[in-house]
Amino acid sequence: MLPSIPTRAFSSLLLLSSIAAAVNLDCENVQVDKKKFDLSKLGGPHSILVADTYSHPAKSNTTWTIDICQALKKPKGVPKGDTCPSYTRVCGITQTWNPIDDPDVEHPIISDVIGVAGEYTLGHGGALDPKITRLKTSGRDVEGIDIELHGGRYNDRKQKALVSFFCERDWTGNEGYEEEKKRLKREEEDDDDGDDEPGSGERFKQDSKNALQFVSYTEEGEGKDRMDVLRLNWRTKYACEQYDEGDDEPTKKEAGWGFFTWFILILFLGIAAYLIFGSWLNYNRYGARGWDLLPHGDTIRDVPYLFKDWSRKVVETVTGSSSRGGYSAV
Repeated sequence: MLPSIPTRAFSSLLLLSSIAAAVNLDCENVQVDKKKFDLSKLGGPHSILVADTYSHPAKSNTTWTIDICQALKKPKGVPKGDTCPSYTRVCGITQTWNPIDDPDVEHPIISDVIGVAGEYTLGHGGALDPKITRLKTSGRDVEGIDIELHGGRYNDRKQKALVSFFCERDWTGNEGYEEEKKRLKREEEDDDDGDDEPGSGERFKQDSKNALQFVSYTEEGEGKDRMDVLRLNWRTKYACEQYDEGDDEPTKKEAGWGFFTWFILILFLGIAAYLIFGSWLNYNRYGARGWDLLPHGDTIRDVPYLFKDWSRKVVETVTGSSSRGGYSAV
């Protein structure tokens, strides 16, 4: 009986890994209603610092950070209790300070750490369990998708993040975060200590120029279904249904013909009309038959011979083997 214990344990691990893989979100291959979306270009941490709130005499703000493609990396130099646990996709960090004692916010206190969404099946929480809905099928006449992310718990209430990706053909989805991505890359290359938590500075303050927008964080539902819901809007061309990855531009449903195509088509139709009308005229006026039906039939019959002579002259000119009729130059 003892040898069966490792086997059962191994089977349990395989089952857990398969479940985790099944509920994971593959941002490179988001499919819904036979439509495919690639959100991989939106990967990496994106943060929003929401407006300040007051609870006299304290003042506080909350930074929401999301990585749609993978779990958020723990910032270096930050105590374990001041950041969201592993496998978190959406995290909220609330900072509190007294503006009288600390007007420049140099020493804020981390008062709340909210793990909104992530894969917490092995810890205190639930599964990520992503749910994807096409905006057009949910009653909205716009292109895009809704992605629901679950798993988090805070104050004994379930948490949920609802991210609405709206099709904006002129937006990459990373507007407002280019400099931060460069900074994080430099820190990673330089192996910096990284004392600052990503997304905790004023540079992430909510702005209309940012592609990612905070909408609300409120309590919704009743009874057992009661939960806190974080709503975010994300404008990006990668949420467009007719987006072509190869051209990196949204494609149109109907492609127009170019000038050269129209020119060839008109030329062909013109020649065909000329031959048909000329043949009809020769038949009715002269009773012509065969080659005589065609206008300028003699010239058309001579075309192969004319082409042959022209080709021979071209070859003789190129090779320099033109004949002088048997006579030599004196």
